[in-house]
Amino acid sequence: MQPTSPSTWSQRFESALHPSIAQFNASIGFDIELIEYDITGSQAHAQMLAHTGIISAKEGEQLVAGLEQVRQEYRRGEFTPGVDAEDVHFAVERRLTELVGDVGKKLHTARSRNDQVGTDTRLYLRDQITQIQHQVRSFQRVFLELAEQHVETLIPGYTHLQRAQPLSLAHHLLAYVEMAERDWQRLGEIYARVNLSPLGSGALAGTTFPIDRHYTAELLGFDRPYANSLDGVSDRDFAIEFLGAASLIMVHLSRLSEEVILWASEEFSFVTLKDSCSTGSSIMPQKKNPDVPELVRGKTGRVFGHLQALLVLMKGLPLAYNKDLQEDKEALFDAVKTVKACLEAMTILFEEGLEFRPARLNQAVAEDFSNATDVADYLAAKGVPFREAYNLVGKVVKTSLAAGKLLKDLTLEEWRSIHPAFEADIYAAIAPQQVVAARNSFGGTGFEQVRRAIEQTKERLSDASKDPI
Repeated sequence: MQPTSPSTWSQRFESALHPSIAQFNASIGFDIELIEYDITGSQAHAQMLAHTGIISAKEGEQLVAGLEQVRQEYRRGEFTPGVDAEDVHFAVERRLTELVGDVGKKLHTARSRNDQVGTDTRLYLRDQITQIQHQVRSFQRVFLELAEQHVETLIPGYTHLQRAQPLSLAHHLLAYVEMAERDWQRLGEIYARVNLSPLGSGALAGTTFPIDRHYTAELLGFDRPYANSLDGVSDRDFAIEFLGAASLIMVHLSRLSEEVILWASEEFSFVTLKDSCSTGSSIMPQKKNPDVPELVRGKTGRVFGHLQALLVLMKGLPLAYNKDLQEDKEALFDAVKTVKACLEAMTILFEEGLEFRPARLNQAVAEDFSNATDVADYLAAKGVPFREAYNLVGKVVKTSLAAGKLLKDLTLEEWRSIHPAFEADIYAAIAPQQVVAARNSFGGTGFEQVRRAIEQTKERLSDASKDPI
């Protein structure tokens, strides 16, 4: 193999990199993802150079137009830089110089690749956060629509994966809407810390040129420039925060996935998977597999790993920029793609890939002792101390299990033998629909509360002023 050209570097270097080291050193294979953001940032930098008189207005126009031509060539597939370019920044600058001549060599005045890559990454992540926020909203709207359809559909509620108390299925679905709302809010909070401009920080110490960092920040839609040039080029807190938020999104999707996998099993049979979102077995013709939730559950660890990798990457880096920081890109890019793909897949799954089975769900809540708490509450409402009532009902459950009966099967005489406070209205009190309807405390599963929550969620999701631009 021939050594690569040393043209990227100054005359300090007499020979080029060994080809294997050049390959090892290059980031163009993945940071090409930043090309359009790099062009946008470079156009703003060129405009600033002209605005401050560092270059002429004509030169500024040439640079901006030339960069736009590079963008269009890339979009048409005519510009495909390889490893010889080392990274996307040098690739763009080299192509620009080919197009506009020596004026292209002025683009890098008062700028380092250190502040350049920091700017590109923030422009990229700002855009991706907005897209993910829109996806979160779509996910919430699908769940809200399902909740409206299933206010009075009941589903067993579990603690410790043991039957606990029956719930409105809508209430269960709205829990995921609330989780997603926190995800949406977190992304918005992180966006504010992403939206700072490191451009003009130079390699680490700023520049001797009379640049205007506030001007470029405004052109690029940043809130303000970084106040400290060292921090500007070395900060990756925003990326770590994003990976943390991405991990929590995946936690929520993975928990939901686990529930779908259980619900779709023959043992539960709470949902039916449609052919559009499931696959079969290569050997067992009867099977229908929940591939979407299983893949989401599996991909969760991938995003967690990226968060851990970036934390470890940053923990030992002295100020300011270090080549180690090149390793943040693949983790960030892959986490973004994974979260977006999983959000889309789970949204499709719940919108058109499964159906709840109300008859089976109603049967499920009628075949257990999840109304036992309501018996204790019934006695407490009649003046029996709750702890005494709790112990009485525990004994009833024990004897009923031994007799192969459910609470609804006990005769009124049997109820009265347990405690004289029981009346004929005990049967209505422990009927599943009443058990759910009675839990009318704020935020509870009572139908009245659930309908109110649906209306409040509708209002929140329809408020476009709260959505990202």
